[in-house]
Amino acid sequence: MNDTNPSVTEADLHAYADGQLPETARARIDAFLADNPDEAAMIAEWQAQNTGIRSLFAGYEKTRETDALLVSPPRGISSGRKRAAIAAAALVVFALGAVSGHYGPALLEKPELQLAGSETLPKQAETAFMVYAAEVRHPVEVFANEEAHLATWLGKRLAIENLKIPNLQSLGFKLVGGRLLPVDGRPGSMFMYENQAGERLTVLVGRNTENRTTSFRFASSGNVETFYWIDGELGYAVTGEISRETLREVAEECYKQFPS
Repeated sequence: MNDTNPSVTEADLHAYADGQLPETARARIDAFLADNPDEAAMIAEWQAQNTGIRSLFAGYEKTRETDALLVSPPRGISSGRKRAAIAAAALVVFALGAVSGHYGPALLEKPELQLAGSETLPKQAETAFMVYAAEVRHPVEVFANEEAHLATWLGKRLAIENLKIPNLQSLGFKLVGGRLLPVDGRPGSMFMYENQAGERLTVLVGRNTENRTTSFRFASSGNVETFYWIDGELGYAVTGEISRETLREVAEECYKQFPS
């Protein structure tokens, strides 16, 4: 990451910011940051983001006796109730992630840090938003009036069976359409939404067979905010020039509706 200390990677810095490095490893990063004020400022920003996320989800941090049911619903539960339980579990996962910055297959287990598959996702999502959200005549390849075709086409390209395009009208955003675009050198998709004020946001979906963890993070670049997460082999990113609170609500709604 830096010519003076190439052994310090972005994953190391994320782990440092999230408090996941042992003391012996932290000393090495402390020395690196002392010589690299730009990276030190970036770490401080990440930690501030974690504090903000923790504040947003403070109401979900307390353990309840029923939490186990959110992860392992009883046999015979209806598909609708099962999906609702998964969505509720997602809220708990979002909250715990504010502290750890990383999510594993079980809420009470502390998994190994695996960020390689997600390191490039927010930048690609930001680039796609900046390029296409400003377009007037050709923001998408397929418009919302062909939503069924759009879902079938992109679902086949991403190898996602019965891909469902999130409906965000309850949050004031209507689908503009979508397009095929590369994500980590593989077919990916971008869906665009717009509210009555003309504000747009994009939802990026990409596949990476190396992904094995689920993590939720914020990334910022100027006025552009991105909320992104990894779910198995699929990566998702919601990007827009909107408030983080609205972005979080959109991400939660997308998480509920996308296949898991």
